[in-house]
Amino acid sequence: MIREALLAAGVALSFASQISVPGLSFGYGEIFLVLWIMLSVSRILAGGRIEVTPAFFQLASFWLLLSLTLAVGTVVGYFTTVLYVTGLSHDTMAYGLLAGVTCLATLEPNAELSLRRSAWWVIAIAFGALAIQIGLAWGWIHQPGIDPWYWDRLRGWSENPNQLALYCAVFGPLAVHLAVTTNSRWAQFLAFSTLIPIVYVGRLTKSDTYLYTTILSGLVFLGLRLRAWFLSGDNRAGLARQIALLLMIGAVPLAAAAAPYAITEESSVAKFAKSLTKDGGGEATAETFELRVFLWNEAIEKGLQSGSLGLGPGPHLERPPIADRQFLERPFEAHNTMLDLYLQGGLVAALALVWLVGSAAMSVWRSRFDALLVLLASVVVFSMPHLIIRHPIVWFALTFCLVAGTPHRLHQRLPSMRVA
Repeated sequence: MIREALLAAGVALSFASQISVPGLSFGYGEIFLVLWIMLSVSRILAGGRIEVTPAFFQLASFWLLLSLTLAVGTVVGYFTTVLYVTGLSHDTMAYGLLAGVTCLATLEPNAELSLRRSAWWVIAIAFGALAIQIGLAWGWIHQPGIDPWYWDRLRGWSENPNQLALYCAVFGPLAVHLAVTTNSRWAQFLAFSTLIPIVYVGRLTKSDTYLYTTILSGLVFLGLRLRAWFLSGDNRAGLARQIALLLMIGAVPLAAAAAPYAITEESSVAKFAKSLTKDGGGEATAETFELRVFLWNEAIEKGLQSGSLGLGPGPHLERPPIADRQFLERPFEAHNTMLDLYLQGGLVAALALVWLVGSAAMSVWRSRFDALLVLLASVVVFSMPHLIIRHPIVWFALTFCLVAGTPHRLHQRLPSMRVA
């Protein structure tokens, strides 16, 4: 129970960049994760039982392949460009920490149950942390050294609003999965209750990506639940199913009939959509889009110059000229997970990540865990305009999906092992 709570605390509080240990450059989330690793390794060395799962082989293969590609990329970067030592060491330590957490978590006896308990701890801690940050935002609570606002966007304990928005995008689908897969009414009520501060804080961040992620996740989840509803039960067509099917069939000609009116009101719809985005779709949104496109083009060009072998961990892009109006440091990241990984480890590293995420998606699809598919969709959408591969919550989500989708496939073939 203590180790599960430590893992959850490390995962849930890793966004709290403003809350760092006095005299140290890292936060409490990293401390909790290191403590969890130490306890897990100590348990194994003391003769604790481990269970080999398919998720362990998948994660171990990915981290091994990523390590090799990053090593090759570092050699290429050393001879072809100037390496940013601080960024290189930061990313290297982050990848090592995440590799240890994910691999050890999949070696736990009954890893599925252990991760599920940790997930309950995650949303419980998230509920309390987000409630405190709401209090900080509106002045109900005062915490020295914490500035909860980034201009008019809530960042809470995070360094920037997008970081907080990412965690809200993962907390939501995770809470929904726990709610729909439990038989306890109280547990369902508590899980659904956490959605209130999660969605509220996510909107206060004014993250355009969180807005798109929430809309897409809601539509995907609705479609998956309708699919599950139609496939459930016997083959008898009930009245409710017949009505739903007629509505779905009738939606096509209804949409075609309403198209002229929709075109007439196109300006009103566009204004409403813009009003939901950061700065009402104004100058801030345009600048962000312009900066992203410039960085993506530069990342592709520089990655090709390395022969698609990468340049090693850390950022590698120079300050773009369109960023002169912003207070940003150099060197830059591409702000796209696939392109950043391509720039660091080359094409092989990027394809390895695609394989791992695809394996997790196929696992939860076969297990019909609709909310976990939505969780992966949220992670993928958020990865497009941001670099999220270093965040522990992302790897907790991937590990949780891999283990939940294939919990016992390998247990029947491989006996449990004991390490003396």
